[in-house]
Amino acid sequence: MLHLHNVQSGYGAGQVLFDVSLAVPAGKVVSLMGRNGMGKTTTIRTIMGQLPLIAGRIERFGDDRPDQLPFQIARAGIGLVPEGRQIFSNLNVAENLQTFYLPPRDDTASHWHYDRVLALFPRLAERRDHAGNHLSGGEQQMLAIGRALMTNPKLLILDEATEGLAPIIRNQIWDCLATLKAEGQSILIIDKNVKAMARLADHHYILDKGRVVWHGDSKTLLGTDGLTARYLGV
Repeated sequence: MLHLHNVQSGYGAGQVLFDVSLAVPAGKVVSLMGRNGMGKTTTIRTIMGQLPLIAGRIERFGDDRPDQLPFQIARAGIGLVPEGRQIFSNLNVAENLQTFYLPPRDDTASHWHYDRVLALFPRLAERRDHAGNHLSGGEQQMLAIGRALMTNPKLLILDEATEGLAPIIRNQIWDCLATLKAEGQSILIIDKNVKAMARLADHHYILDKGRVVWHGDSKTLLGTDGLTARYLGV
């Protein structure tokens, strides 16, 4: 579904990623972990076409053309929940969701529409007429996830899925993601909660200074002495 092959990328003359390779198979959840500043968000921006490739190759749903623009990548089937949420503050909940709607694709894991998103997040139904800047941080994150689902993505990417949220809201987000996984949604997720990621994800990648320094399953992630302390600080 998504394959990165020896990807190098960065900002202007400043290279951040060095030969990053990873894969997100169809129907699986994959985590991308690492301390702040190690290249996680840069990886997402490169996948989304927001940053150019210096070298390497990105294959999205079998298409590895390097010149795809962000809107083309989104329309091809990648739904992004960006760091900082980036919702439209002057639009209400309903408008934020409906603005992003894309018709279902035949190979989409499940078909999303306005009412289904509100069923997933009942709090958004209660707040449907409220402007984005009048929502709490947790409500904004629910809206950002719902907005991405409205594109009927084949692959859902979340950058810092629960950062800065109250514990009760974090648990709701993890429950939501577990539901999506059970429905067959492919997911690439960044978050700092190692235990929650280990419960949710099928495979994990750790970035350190722009390089993949480890990848493996949850049992190995939690069972390898010193691994999370060395690279994640936990």
